Amino acid sequence: MALVRILVDGYSLLHNWPELAPGQPRHSARAREELVHVLTRYHDATGTPVTIFFDGSGAPVGTPAHESNPAVEVLFSRAGQTADDMIERAAHRFSAYGEALAVTDDVAERDTVTGVGGLASSCANFIRMIESALTELQDELRNYNRVERNRFNRKHERDLK
Repeated sequence: MALVRILVDGYSLLHNWPELAPGQPRHSARAREELVHVLTRYHDATGTPVTIFFDGSGAPVGTPAHESNPAVEVLFSRAGQTADDMIERAAHRFSAYGEALAVTDDVAERDTVTGVGGLASSCANFIRMIESALTELQDELRNYNRVERNRFNRKHERDLK
């Protein structure tokens, strides 16, 4: 089956990625924004939609509303609900369409997701996946630009003759 969506425990990933938004508290709006930015770039590189789940009784006061879109969705749990609850429900619902990948360092959560037919990854492993995909995208863009620059220069040289 194809990977249909990546389900990220946002705070779990932030706590395991101190290089992301360095110097910012892990629960800060700035750290969350940086995570959304990086995961948007990851979606651009891979094409796999991402949903980021944050624990909390709804979005914290003053949090700018992120418009959800099919590429990267940001959700906050409501009172009496955890990000884990939401991830489990989403993994179960997506199982009819293909495999969902849950990203968390909560081993019990990973076991639950794999039990409903999903895939699971530790945060450290997913960070390596992101860095690899973004490096590959950067290399592809650099090569594409080099080829296009050479093509333009050859055409420009022919036009000058």
